[in-house]
Amino acid sequence: MRIGICDDRQEARELIAEKIKRLYPTEKIVCYSSGTALLDEATLPDLLFLDIRMPKPDGMATAKQLRERSRNLILIFITALPEYVFEAFDVGAFHYLVKPFSDEKFAQVLSSARRQYHENAASSALVKEPLSICTHGQHITVNPDDIVYAEVFNRKITIHTLDSDIEYYGKMKELAERVGDGFFRPHRAYLVNFAYVRRYDGTTISLKRGEALMAKQNYAEFVRCYLKYNQRRKPDILIMRR
Repeated sequence: MRIGICDDRQEARELIAEKIKRLYPTEKIVCYSSGTALLDEATLPDLLFLDIRMPKPDGMATAKQLRERSRNLILIFITALPEYVFEAFDVGAFHYLVKPFSDEKFAQVLSSARRQYHENAASSALVKEPLSICTHGQHITVNPDDIVYAEVFNRKITIHTLDSDIEYYGKMKELAERVGDGFFRPHRAYLVNFAYVRRYDGTTISLKRGEALMAKQNYAEFVRCYLKYNQRRKPDILIMRR
């Protein structure tokens, strides 16, 4: 597991690194002095402590770009600015720590984040096997994480990713079983990836790309499953005092 610390102040980076080493001496720690240095990395950390008040790009702008590259990065903001807490929802922060905070609270948050990382890794190993799709005489490999949604019409399934549409003949039920529980069928003709849901109501789901229909009888179950999916992605909002 790689733990990143991004803060423009060296003393702040060293302080957080010391706390981590004291708790988990074998974990690899990588430090970044700016959002630009972090974004230039080819390989992102698995867990990131990110300051908000930094020279451009600040922590929130950096987080938004990071989310374009990785939905699984566990993000923990460490800041003296509680007013940004609502923006943390938009980037799926795991926790939002407001300075000053105690060593006990830091240890609790880090422990929870590590546990979430290992749960995510175990879940990914079970349901993220690439799909082999035969379309127009060619075999194409599709990563389930890249699927925004799928729709079916007259036995022809169209898989929509962020940058392409793939058509093939098949059954939506079989596709749903193959991609795992990060997806939901809100309507018999649609299968959506929870990771790309932006808005929803009783008739329509708006996704990062495109829309899917919602069957009235499936709405309550969709909400239940979506909230359960998001439990681990909501920021844990807590202003800490000494």
